[in-house]
Amino acid sequence: MAKVHQLSRQDARRAAVRAQLLQRERPDGLLSVVRGLTLLQLDPISAVAPSADLVAWSRLGAAYSPSDLRAALEDRRLVELRALVRPAEDLALYRAAMAVWPGSGELTGWRRQYRDWVQANDRCRRDILDRLRDRGPLPSRELPDSTDQPWSSTGWTNNKNVTQLLEFMVQRGEVAVAGRKGRDRLWDLAERVYPDGPALPVEEAVRERDRRRLRALGVARARTGEFPVEPADVREAGEPAVVEGVKGEWRVDPAMLDGGFEGRAALLSPFDRLVHDRTRAQELFEFDYQLEMYKPAAKRRWGYFALPILWGDRLVGKLDATADRKAGVFTVNAVHQDQPFTDAMTAAVDAEIAGLAGWLGLDLRRAT
Repeated sequence: MAKVHQLSRQDARRAAVRAQLLQRERPDGLLSVVRGLTLLQLDPISAVAPSADLVAWSRLGAAYSPSDLRAALEDRRLVELRALVRPAEDLALYRAAMAVWPGSGELTGWRRQYRDWVQANDRCRRDILDRLRDRGPLPSRELPDSTDQPWSSTGWTNNKNVTQLLEFMVQRGEVAVAGRKGRDRLWDLAERVYPDGPALPVEEAVRERDRRRLRALGVARARTGEFPVEPADVREAGEPAVVEGVKGEWRVDPAMLDGGFEGRAALLSPFDRLVHDRTRAQELFEFDYQLEMYKPAAKRRWGYFALPILWGDRLVGKLDATADRKAGVFTVNAVHQDQPFTDAMTAAVDAEIAGLAGWLGLDLRRAT
């Protein structure tokens, strides 16, 4: 029977920070970061900088350039899969599931709905594949909409027939993002984008994905609610753990419990995996956070795109700042302290803010 680890909250936090490569010693380059974290999330919002770049900068500092990410995607050391950047070699963990999309066995209601909609629009699917085979890579607006059944949704995807079909074709392993032109994704046949190599059987691949996810998180719930695209739980990966003062079943990567701990200050993207699961951030770090860009300005507590502030093994505040590239200015509107900063904390956080402004190539300005 596996050992049950008895963890204090500090033990759990330090495991999480170690796993997320946020200790004082920095990783060795972008590929090391992505392999360690397993993914970078792409998001178009750039009130400070795009999230993928912020995550890489928070680990690598001034040694990182956004051109590093573009180059790694262009030469296919990294690939984009469902708006997540992953190491190219990790595609072997997804190919088998693509082949049996939308799943094996008895399908739940929404899986049946997706399957039936794709089947109803098989003519359009084949038209897209033919167009890409002849002319790809192409943006979605240059692909034919020959759907027989429009996509119906109460959200922004309503009648977005081609883009919705492309998303399902990605999950089927038929098409892939071959690059970007501005904000437009360029689509091509997956066989031209993804590396060759055998796929792991589905069950083995799922176990390995769980193992790598736990390695990247350090400590995680065995079961949580469903997250879109990338789960937050890890099932049977690692070893069982109990976190003092927190109910429920946890799993821990024992390698993240070994050795000393040397923390530092860091400014994080709101989509950073250390804080992405808001419930886990509250349970382990006692960190209250919401992304407030969709709230009316008068109802925001911390700002449009506030950056969580890490100090050692604690999340201690939020930075409300914006980057005005036309004016050449990085404006700090407020530093919200969840707990009073010591002089050492203030100096370290100020140094990170100055470093971020310098990396952005903008003059630092503090709002009065």
